[in-house]
Amino acid sequence: MPSAPPHPLLPWIEGYAVRLGSPLTSPTAWVTTASGAELAFVGGLVVKLHHPRTDVAELRTRLALATDPALAAYLVLPVSSEVAVAPDGRAVTAWPRVEVLDPADADREGATVPWADAGRLLAGLHRARPLGSMPVHGGWARLRRAVVRAEGGADVDPRLGMVAAAGQRVLAGLDLAAADPASRPDRPLTVVHGDWHLGQLGRVDGAWRLLDLDDLGWGDPAWDLARPAGFWAAGLLPTGDWEGFLAAYRAAGGPGVPVTGDPWPALDLPARAAVVIAATRAVGAVGAVGARRSGADTHSDHTAEALLDACRKM
Repeated sequence: MPSAPPHPLLPWIEGYAVRLGSPLTSPTAWVTTASGAELAFVGGLVVKLHHPRTDVAELRTRLALATDPALAAYLVLPVSSEVAVAPDGRAVTAWPRVEVLDPADADREGATVPWADAGRLLAGLHRARPLGSMPVHGGWARLRRAVVRAEGGADVDPRLGMVAAAGQRVLAGLDLAAADPASRPDRPLTVVHGDWHLGQLGRVDGAWRLLDLDDLGWGDPAWDLARPAGFWAAGLLPTGDWEGFLAAYRAAGGPGVPVTGDPWPALDLPARAAVVIAATRAVGAVGAVGARRSGADTHSDHTAEALLDACRKM
């Protein structure tokens, strides 16, 4: 089988990495993320080609905020605060190559997953008070994009029509039309990662830190608890893992849920949003007839069905 042609931006990416001090010690590897960004692993760097829709001004603000002393202890920091522009016009950022928690490894029997560490890490982020302005976190926009994508695919896979309808109900509940982060005045307003899941954990000097700042911003901290909450409600996360994560978050002073009592009034809508987003991606990975596409998660059949069932119940 002939090898794939080199990426058209490979020379530019490698030159950019060299300018940042990374030697070309091995062939550059490429990964495309679920959100459509591309990651180039060049020596000790990860060079990220952001999705064309990325707001460059907001990305620059987020990179600058990452170096704020109030946040630096919780984040994997960029190698450069510069947002470069690739020849094709996409925004480019550079990050250190760190050990990343692979969610697929977490599913293996006997695997140790740092749920408690993650809970404490998110609590610290939510309690931080950086200086300066910050965009609204990107979780809402991610939900809107998922609904549009599901609506667009409904003719090919009717299940996506059901997911889109569930997403529209969540959007209505969140009253996103005004794009107002304070639309629920009873909720705290904090720094929010905006797209947190286990794959966003990277280890730096033995400690877990948060990766991927594309959705970092102000908002309701319950959004960062939404994916584990939604997956637990859908039967995809063991109760012990969910309870350990939640207990560690609460013990560390996380403001996203009450210290005691039922957390679900705070988590319900964000958790539904996380399930809709994940269901849209899972159906796309599995395909219309249930056959996994190349490279899909080996558990995607089961995951997709559980997420679809959760959407049907919304």
